[in-house]
Amino acid sequence: MSDGKPVVYAVTDGVATLTLNRPRSRNALSDDLLDELLLALEQARRDEAVRVVVLASAHERVFSAGGDLKAFASDTPTVAKYAGLDRFPRLFRLLATLGKPVIAAVGGDALAGGFGLALACDLVIARRGVRLGCPEINVGAFPFMISALIDRTIGRLQANELMLLGGLVDADEACRLGLVNTVTDDFEATVGEWAARLAAKSPLLLRLGKDALAATRDLPLDRALDALRAQLAIALSTEDIREGVAAFREKRLPEWRMR
Repeated sequence: MSDGKPVVYAVTDGVATLTLNRPRSRNALSDDLLDELLLALEQARRDEAVRVVVLASAHERVFSAGGDLKAFASDTPTVAKYAGLDRFPRLFRLLATLGKPVIAAVGGDALAGGFGLALACDLVIARRGVRLGCPEINVGAFPFMISALIDRTIGRLQANELMLLGGLVDADEACRLGLVNTVTDDFEATVGEWAARLAAKSPLLLRLGKDALAATRDLPLDRALDALRAQLAIALSTEDIREGVAAFREKRLPEWRMR
């Protein structure tokens, strides 16, 4: 198992793969790993060659075991601990506003904060047999930060069951609940296929669409519709929407102009 950089960044064919690379700690979300992940996501945001981001793991059986329990139980002053907790909301907000679709490639167990990290992504692909959940309550903690993501993903009673009982669900049950998009035995091929499909879309329209979802998800219906109408008007003014329609009519692949 590697002890290299906390997050490995690689770009191939428009897909930036950000690999959590602390296998010895089961990718515990320590301050240094979170800082590196934030930097890597900002790099992907700026990189015009990147159209899709995939979050992956260097551990064969664990995506991420969640928060760093040693740090939680340390003698660090409470004020200092509180100051450091801003990394989680910054990370979740950045994933929502990145402007590029993000796939969580959950090839191993996604637990606690690692479960929340997966839910903060746009799409979740899980290897069959992996487990997901928030067992924090079993060690005298509670999934405070990720509860907002769980509540926005599944129903209240199902969310309460996960958070209050601290049990885990396998990938197939997680898919039934709506916590993952798909479960597969051919994991790497499925992740690659989905990433390639996203990379073939208009980066501009993906960004406009993702920004619109982030801005309107928690708005009342009337305000959401007004905001979405404005975003649609912007989309209709782009060259990419005209190119997409032309390519469809001419039965050819579109050549995105990103403007």
